[in-house]
Amino acid sequence: MEKSGIKKPGTAKTGIGRPLRAARLATFGFFTLNGFVLGTWVVHIPVVEHRAGVSHAVLGWLLLLLGGGAFAGMQLVGPLTDRFGARKAVPASAALCVLAVVLPGLADNAWTLGAALLLLGFGNGCLDVSMNTHAVQVERGYKRPVMSAFHAFFSVGGVLAALVGARTLSWGWSAATTLALVSAFGLVVTVLAAPALLRPEPAAGDGTPGRDAPAGPDKAPGQDTASDTARAGQARRAPAARRRTPPRIWALAALALMLMLSEGVANDWSVLAMRDVLDAPAATAAFAYGAFSTAMTAGRLLTDRVAARFGPVAVVRYGAALGAIGLTAVALSPWIPLALAGWTVFGIGLSGCVPQLFSAAGHADQDTAGTNVSRVAGLGYLGMLAGPAVIGPLTHFIPLNITFLLPVAFCVIAAVMSRILAPAPASGGDHASGSDPREVGAPAV
Repeated sequence: MEKSGIKKPGTAKTGIGRPLRAARLATFGFFTLNGFVLGTWVVHIPVVEHRAGVSHAVLGWLLLLLGGGAFAGMQLVGPLTDRFGARKAVPASAALCVLAVVLPGLADNAWTLGAALLLLGFGNGCLDVSMNTHAVQVERGYKRPVMSAFHAFFSVGGVLAALVGARTLSWGWSAATTLALVSAFGLVVTVLAAPALLRPEPAAGDGTPGRDAPAGPDKAPGQDTASDTARAGQARRAPAARRRTPPRIWALAALALMLMLSEGVANDWSVLAMRDVLDAPAATAAFAYGAFSTAMTAGRLLTDRVAARFGPVAVVRYGAALGAIGLTAVALSPWIPLALAGWTVFGIGLSGCVPQLFSAAGHADQDTAGTNVSRVAGLGYLGMLAGPAVIGPLTHFIPLNITFLLPVAFCVIAAVMSRILAPAPASGGDHASGSDPREVGAPAV
């Protein structure tokens, strides 16, 4: 028997349904695929550089094309995802990304390598925004936080790429061969996962009878007219460009820029700081990035539970504060073990912050979720690219470890501004921004 208001164990999951679970698994697949594709490219950078005959300096400039292409792809695909739905945008973006990853392995000069990186960046930017937009849709269906786990699987994809790339390089395979096989594998994953993606949600404010709004007084329940259908379709197809991006989205984007710049500092400077500032052996210095990336992955696997219990504001507030403490320890530590511990704490602190920003942007307005995510992801990506450009010149005036106090300040600002993640109260006259499942006390369906 079942008492009133009490469900038997396991019945809570019946509200989810097999299609939603399948969509979640498919989203895990696309995040992992994205990390795997980019990781495979990263592993083969030295080989590609040698084949193209470019110097480190030229490669550095060409990598800016990768970032520029990604930014352009993000801004283009956001409104397209809103218009056509993530179900169409994600597979198309994934196919573009996995096909483009072959091109750097075929480049034999700076011009062809630059064009290849531009296309790879464009495909990656499209996939990044479209799959994050679909992740928001899945999270809305689950009615609880699930975003951080998706980002954790992106990191898992990178680890798999490192293992596969190390093995194929040891076998003497060319970059073109490995990247072509990765591309073929990616296309198979895309074809298999695409059917499980969710269909576009009805537009907020869509008054289609039998869906959200009651039938009109002159129509029987469920009856619809041609004009109703036209209005409903027009509401669903309303381009995001007709609405200005709200100031709250730009504030979230600014936080993403600061936090992803801080993350980029760890990616680009952690090993160098250990080696040059603390005179750590090369093998020991490598553990700095390893500690950071491992902590990031583990933290993202755990963040969804923390967000469900305490809310996204707390995740960013205390996560960014913890990150500031960890990076301060790195900047001021005279000991290698303390610096390694600092990088670990820094990774744990930052792990859940950026996924909460993407999620908040996507939930702000379901009709412009793709556009809003593209704004946050785009500025965040520029922040990650700006890390080397900002820190490098500062080292001409102050020691490398002291430059880390700049991202420390960014983390502090993010902690102070974290209240911006609080879901905006829905007003009756606003164009709907559906309920945010990341609120404290949201049901763990």
